[in-house]
Amino acid sequence: MCMDTERNMQSAVNILCVAGSIREGSYSTKALKMALEFAKKRGAEVRILDLSKTVLPLRDPGAPASEQVEEAAKAVAWADAFMLASPDYHGSISGALKNFLDHFYEEFAGKVFGYIVASHEKGLTVMDQMRTAVRQCYGWSLPYGVSVNGEQDFANGQISNAELSKRLEMMSRDLVVYGRLIKRQFACDLGSSDPDTFAARYRS
Repeated sequence: MCMDTERNMQSAVNILCVAGSIREGSYSTKALKMALEFAKKRGAEVRILDLSKTVLPLRDPGAPASEQVEEAAKAVAWADAFMLASPDYHGSISGALKNFLDHFYEEFAGKVFGYIVASHEKGLTVMDQMRTAVRQCYGWSLPYGVSVNGEQDFANGQISNAELSKRLEMMSRDLVVYGRLIKRQFACDLGSSDPDTFAARYRS
């Protein structure tokens, strides 16, 4: 049995924030960076993977890993939880973010995900697509996401919508708390001999 201690209850959680827009001045990326700061205040270690700067080649299983893929792979391996941000492109996630998910699907099991979408229509289908991909990879999703609406929620490059700011802070808090819980339990399940857990398939 895995025993909880005060130390592992308060252990740090590593959150990788993935910016899925390649547009300069992206609203989803701005919101993501704000959420990142909230997570830091909650004690998380945070990094950002900006797909407009770390440009991944189109996923080709037979191709050798590029320098950019290796850089992203190190960040993914470091992460205990993820915050994904994407613009709403015709009701779908950005190609850059989809390509990221295609590259690193095997590393998502037992990790918690939160979602931010920049959309004029709430971005619900976009979040559903991200949740579907993560579920297929045995990851865990927060039961809600955060939608931002461009000029309505921002002024002079900063979020002007107080309710949106509160929602980003809530999501950051929940990602830290539940990311830590799932991280600990998944590690316990990996180290146990209990066959009745999905973690059993990931034991070496």
